[in-house]
Amino acid sequence: MKAAAALTNGLWLGASTGAWVRYQRALTRPESTQRDVLARLIAINADSAYGRAHGFAKVRSYEDFCRRVPIVDYDTLEPWVTRIRDGESNVLTDEPVARLVPTSGSSGARKLIPFTRGLQRSFNAAIGAWMLDLVRQYPSITWGPAYWSISPAISAGAEESAAVPIGFDDDSAYLGGIRQRLVEATFAAPSALRLAADTDSFRYATLLCLLRQPELRLISVWHPSFLTLLWDALSNGWNELVADVASGDCQCRDAFPAEVQPLLGATPSPRRARVLEAAGPSEIAKLWPGLEVVSCWGDGQAGLPFRDLQKRHPHVAIQAKGLLATEACISIPFAGRHPIAITSHFFEFADAQGNTCLAHALREGEVYTVIVTTAGGLWRYRLGDLVEVDGFVGATPSLRFLGREGGISDLCGEKLAEPFVTHALEEACRRFHLAPRFALLAPEVGENQNRHYTLFIEGDFPAALLPHLDARLRDNPHYAVCRELGQLKPVHGCRIAADAYEIYCRVMSAPGSRIGDIKPRMLSTRTDWRSHFRRNA
Repeated sequence: MKAAAALTNGLWLGASTGAWVRYQRALTRPESTQRDVLARLIAINADSAYGRAHGFAKVRSYEDFCRRVPIVDYDTLEPWVTRIRDGESNVLTDEPVARLVPTSGSSGARKLIPFTRGLQRSFNAAIGAWMLDLVRQYPSITWGPAYWSISPAISAGAEESAAVPIGFDDDSAYLGGIRQRLVEATFAAPSALRLAADTDSFRYATLLCLLRQPELRLISVWHPSFLTLLWDALSNGWNELVADVASGDCQCRDAFPAEVQPLLGATPSPRRARVLEAAGPSEIAKLWPGLEVVSCWGDGQAGLPFRDLQKRHPHVAIQAKGLLATEACISIPFAGRHPIAITSHFFEFADAQGNTCLAHALREGEVYTVIVTTAGGLWRYRLGDLVEVDGFVGATPSLRFLGREGGISDLCGEKLAEPFVTHALEEACRRFHLAPRFALLAPEVGENQNRHYTLFIEGDFPAALLPHLDARLRDNPHYAVCRELGQLKPVHGCRIAADAYEIYCRVMSAPGSRIGDIKPRMLSTRTDWRSHFRRNA
């Protein structure tokens, strides 16, 4: 098993060496690298409908590009995407669109993102550099299988007809070709598990596959709560899981389509079952003694459950992912920071005054919103993510995700922004030594039109947390005035017993999207969260 895993991982890493070398060199020269990326994208797409409409053939510099091409959001691009969906070619790119990938917007409305071979190469450039850097830090992860995020399918409902396929079956399809096959060969659990009829069966089968892999070395998921929910399910089905490891069977086989059921069986392993029985469900280090790295989101709303995961795994490296979206890869974990993926796409950044600048001109400590141009046909696309520069790798800025742009809640003039709320919540949780898996602040309108904010939090918390958080929110002068005038009542609390993030994802998901598509937030402008958490509890 070790030799086979090492061989397969070695082949994939070998295919990624070029990406790592190019990225390592580019980090010292971000300006010229980015201008080369832009020139290449303009040249190869000049004959697209979008390129002709905006005079790509006459673009000779970044300044020309800015004059001719406007900064856009998805609503502006949607008519162009609709033309692609209806079967028209050469719309946003000269290259054919292989798929339209669904993702969720801030309100849950679906967006369809064009995916081309060029965009696939861009993702490979970033992921290859990240993985080779990871192996350089933790060489032993190549000696065993890995668990890569598998999101259970979210029902898409009846899919309307489209000339271009919509969606990917699983995340490994982003890599494509030989890289996809090599990665799938190292999976500790087959991606077909996403087809489970219900979440409990999905978790059971996933745990069963993982327990059958004593040499598990790497776990890569999106939100840290995804993993802690898996570990919680260990205790609930422990005896059945151990029995299935011993027999090679799977007790939830019938919850999967017939074509998936053969994948759930395995060679009986009484010896492994005895090891598991002796360890028990709470000793993760004994279940997988070779587990070395867990990769997951660690910024924004994921910061608190990220620290909870660190406490659960004191002997495992918990690596915060970079900023990766369906539309583009913005930053990657590399050399201990999260530098911009400058070899993958062309980036611009808008500051608080609306001025745009290129990657090499960013200043440490400043906050920007991301604008990206990709090989998939997103031209000066305002991604909506707010980032802070927290340092540099070479001459390339490293970014920390703060939250979503426009995440302003304003019931009566308080103007609470997501980065501010995130900071206040994190400080309050540190004050009371809490690391909740899920925490979300949202406005509510109660009886007699009483307005207040409610902290929806998974698990127990001390009563003193709420007035402390309210005091921190008063650091915002607009919120403080609203509280003094009685327009806003003190912060309320709502305890959620379990599965809060899962419920959040169900509410926020667009048809056809997956859990990994949904970016976590610490502030919502919705006023109906209490009903959703009650209904789905």
